[in-house]
Amino acid sequence: MDEVIVVGGGVSGLTTAVLLAERGMGVRVWSRDRDADTASGISGGLCWPYRIEPRQKALEWAVRSFRKFAWLAEQPALTGVRLVRGTLEGGSSSSVPPEWMSLIGSPPRTPLVDMQTYLPYLRRRLTAAGGRWEQRTAASLAEVSAEAPVVVDCSGLGARELVGDTEVRPVRGQIVVVENPGIEEWFLSSEAGASETTYVLPQPYGLLLGGTADEDEEETVPDPATTRAIVERCARVHPELAQARVLEVRVGLRPYRPRVRLETETLPDGTLCVHNYGHGGAGVTVSWGCALEAVRLLGAAGHKGTQG
Repeated sequence: MDEVIVVGGGVSGLTTAVLLAERGMGVRVWSRDRDADTASGISGGLCWPYRIEPRQKALEWAVRSFRKFAWLAEQPALTGVRLVRGTLEGGSSSSVPPEWMSLIGSPPRTPLVDMQTYLPYLRRRLTAAGGRWEQRTAASLAEVSAEAPVVVDCSGLGARELVGDTEVRPVRGQIVVVENPGIEEWFLSSEAGASETTYVLPQPYGLLLGGTADEDEEETVPDPATTRAIVERCARVHPELAQARVLEVRVGLRPYRPRVRLETETLPDGTLCVHNYGHGGAGVTVSWGCALEAVRLLGAAGHKGTQG
């Protein structure tokens, strides 16, 4: 059995690991953080091609992922995935390729993923296929390649240290979770490149309000003024939110790169490495499409466990 170590336990790493394990490879996932502490765990979970380049490739990955999520949405309690209707305003619709708009329909209906349920679901699939998850930090790819003949790098923002990639930059996002007064549809208003967006996402545990996109900001402590501003913006859409009780405030760092790095590399010791990181604000949205591409790249390199 071919062995592979996937570095990174966010949605990109787990999805890739699941596909490889279910194809018969011996997979280990090295993750620095537990599920809830990854950038994916903090994500609002709305499938939308947001802050990711190149746009055309991102669209292809997103369309492939949409089909997978639509299938997973048939068992929402198990997977945490639902197909939910919503409303787009501002530049949100005009900046999105028509292929995506035709896919989600009118009114829009797109996957909304409860990451608190979805990431554990992926880990269960990994375990069921014989894979293993380990809480472990990799200091270098050489450390990883010393233990496996194949490495998949899904390190996200950690690629700055792991492979010295200076093109990966943080885009700070803050969201507020409040008690849901009965809102069942999502709302999104966003302008391309803006540092603020307005969105309302109904999840089983509460209503997620957002958000921010602060480039090159790495502070993960919530800012009270930002919290107030988010609630005020969302209350203009749903006035009842002005009085909603705040349950939690989350801050995450999106791993943005001018171009997603999805390619193979032969490491100095001869180990094959596939890089799959830099998905910006669309890690969930493109997760299955990028994972399938990573598997294809391994297959093209002749690893029989990835064929088919």
